[in-house]
Amino acid sequence: MIALIQRVTGAHVTVDDETVGAIGPGLLALVAVEPDDGEPQTRRMLERLLGYRVFADDAGRMNRSLTDIRGGLLLVSQFTLAADTRKGMRPSFTTAAPPEHGRYWFDRLVELARAAHPGVETGRFGAHMQVHLVNDGPVTFWLET
Repeated sequence: MIALIQRVTGAHVTVDDETVGAIGPGLLALVAVEPDDGEPQTRRMLERLLGYRVFADDAGRMNRSLTDIRGGLLLVSQFTLAADTRKGMRPSFTTAAPPEHGRYWFDRLVELARAAHPGVETGRFGAHMQVHLVNDGPVTFWLET
């Protein structure tokens, strides 16, 4: 499982001009599921999303996690993160999970996140989405499990 996380002051996702998910300060996580992903990778990704220390402490150092600041978490499925871009001029998606597998494990991540943390929002799996965000820093990290 892959997540591109961005520390944000706010973010929201729209589908057909309708806001389907929105958060204030917290993390936007663009998430891709890979073919071999399952429960262990999903649980580990949640642990990393909630515990990764990317928020400033009183000294201005990145020592606080999403859980520490009680920030929002906006999870957006994005299979293109799993693309193979090593050669040619067009991405290959053979390294991404098939849609039904991706949906299952993305939904499982959302389920686990909502059980463990308040303020979890999502985009809409498989939809054409517009993701609006204000990246705070900018601070962006690539996480893999």
